[in-house]
Amino acid sequence: MIMEKKLFEKIEKYDTIIIHRHFRPDLDALGSQLGLAYTLKKAYPKKNIYVVGDSSMKYSFIGAMDLIDDDVYSNALVIIVDVAVSSMVSDERYKLASEIYVIDHHKNDCDITHNHLCDTSRVAAAEYITHLLLKYGYDIPEYAATCLYAGIISDSGRFLYGNNLSDSLLYASKLIGFGAKSKYIYDNIYTESLEDRMKKNYFSNKFEINGKVAYMKNTQEVFEKFGGEFNDISRGMLSVMSGIEEIKIWLNFTYDISKNAIIGEFRSRSIPIVDVAKKYGGGGHELACGATLDNWDIVDFVINDFVELSKLEDME
Repeated sequence: MIMEKKLFEKIEKYDTIIIHRHFRPDLDALGSQLGLAYTLKKAYPKKNIYVVGDSSMKYSFIGAMDLIDDDVYSNALVIIVDVAVSSMVSDERYKLASEIYVIDHHKNDCDITHNHLCDTSRVAAAEYITHLLLKYGYDIPEYAATCLYAGIISDSGRFLYGNNLSDSLLYASKLIGFGAKSKYIYDNIYTESLEDRMKKNYFSNKFEINGKVAYMKNTQEVFEKFGGEFNDISRGMLSVMSGIEEIKIWLNFTYDISKNAIIGEFRSRSIPIVDVAKKYGGGGHELACGATLDNWDIVDFVINDFVELSKLEDME
């Protein structure tokens, strides 16, 4: 593709490259960002390559962010990964760069009016980046491979989701060949403290059911009770509603005090749900998506839409 070729020509050209991703990062965002950075650092040891954005205590094992001054952006190339919506990019200073490229895989409309590379067939941005790096002849170092592998297994739900899993498994295999430490990633993702397990027990008794839809509403009180990061509850507690035979769609709504808004996380076993997310200004993937909502009244409308959607599935 012409845009892909242009990106790698720019990577060759610029001495300073700064890689951004979305705020409150998941492992695909961090794995894509760090995997790309470590690969480029090996290929271009004399270039200045940075990763920036908010930190995540939960995923601190994958790597740390750089702290850089504003003037570093002058004459710099910015690459934004795993997000194409400007309001979701962590660190708005990306706008100071000389040129901006976006690498994404979501079914969102891109409102960053720059060079946009998007492949929605990829289960993860990390898979797309792995594809691009190999296509353009880059050698992926061991730790970069570990980061990219983490992104793929995370966004695919350990290869449960995706329309083209043969590619996902192929690229994961290639990353293992480059030395990706799969056990290190699995141990850090899926081993939890006794406190976290007890917290899950609390939320397992908290969710409600309407037909084939399960949902939770989390107010500020849950953070006062448990503490921790926002994603620990917003995304972290989705799993307590998954894997239940009678539940086809599960939803988690969590109040975000920093935005005075409610973050909705939506998941489905097989019913495509992204159109409902888009209706409320969100987006994502067919079976995993979300939206930011203004108040709890809108939350009730969202729940009702998903209940009606699940009924339509039964009629087909």
